[in-house]
Amino acid sequence: MNKKLLAIAVGAAVLMPGLALADISIYGRAHVSLDQLDDGNDYSELNLSSNSSRLGFRGDTKLATGDLTAFFQIEQEINFAQGEGADWAGRDTFVGLKGDFGRVRAGRFDSPFKAARGPANLFGDQVGDMRNLTRVGDARFDERMPNTIEYQTPDFSGFKATLGYSIHEDDTHMSDADGEGVSLALGYTQGGFEGALAYETYGEDNGRGEREAVRAAAAYKLGAVKLVGFFQTSEYTDAVNPAKEDTLTADVWGLGGEFKAGQQTYLRAMWLNREADADDSKTDMVAVGVEHRLDKAFRIYANYAVVMNDDATNLTPWNQARTTGVDGADGIDATGQDATGLSLGARYDF
Repeated sequence: MNKKLLAIAVGAAVLMPGLALADISIYGRAHVSLDQLDDGNDYSELNLSSNSSRLGFRGDTKLATGDLTAFFQIEQEINFAQGEGADWAGRDTFVGLKGDFGRVRAGRFDSPFKAARGPANLFGDQVGDMRNLTRVGDARFDERMPNTIEYQTPDFSGFKATLGYSIHEDDTHMSDADGEGVSLALGYTQGGFEGALAYETYGEDNGRGEREAVRAAAAYKLGAVKLVGFFQTSEYTDAVNPAKEDTLTADVWGLGGEFKAGQQTYLRAMWLNREADADDSKTDMVAVGVEHRLDKAFRIYANYAVVMNDDATNLTPWNQARTTGVDGADGIDATGQDATGLSLGARYDF
């Protein structure tokens, strides 16, 4: 539950009498896990990881003119494993207006394409996160788009569309630079079905180069069972280095399911496959887990995930959305190996 920043409001009222404050709340997530990680080669170590933990402030106020509400959010990563913060306002941070017309916001936040994985996102921010296969090298699409203007339509009988336009990547848009990004998504929710279809593209002067992708995700819930499916096809363009182009142009697809085994207990499993254009570049990932919610705000879980690499691939099931993202710079070499992760985690939302 969000807590009102009463102390801030009272202090501001004392220091600046007559100031009208927006309704501001503080929220966050403390998400840590104890992980045994093994690259199938020389690395096999126990780690403590903070997994997309965050602290944020948000607020909104209804405007006197028309049926409009102004809103804002400021969010940063918090590393609970090492006791430090990272990049103030480095997560979803924006300001905007909403009303009967829909919603408009500007800032830096998850692209519509990134959000479209939601229906199939069974292991988000955990060992076995699908981004370990969809967010590879410079062909990355699960990003927060900077300098972005986004419009989201109202709900039309379960349909909702979102369009995001990133004007430029850095502080200033340089002359003749082709660094824009465009992200579109169409979502549909009706009864037990939830689905999303998305497209995203970046210009050649963007920091990671020219690339585009299409993504589809779906979930269907029937009683205690939820079935999910996912597909992504991406193309990376690099005329100077064709080998890199073949390595990063890839298709990813998978299936999974969740079973509510008790009042607060969930069993999950997912299989994903990634196949790039380059030879011997196929990767499979299997993740299984159990989660128990002791309270609406607090949950514990245990996961196991394995990535099975072909001879030319070097991926792991733990490298995304976690402070313990050990990789090649740390001596990890899972090329042609089965890399595994066993994780015991706890998450507290406030």
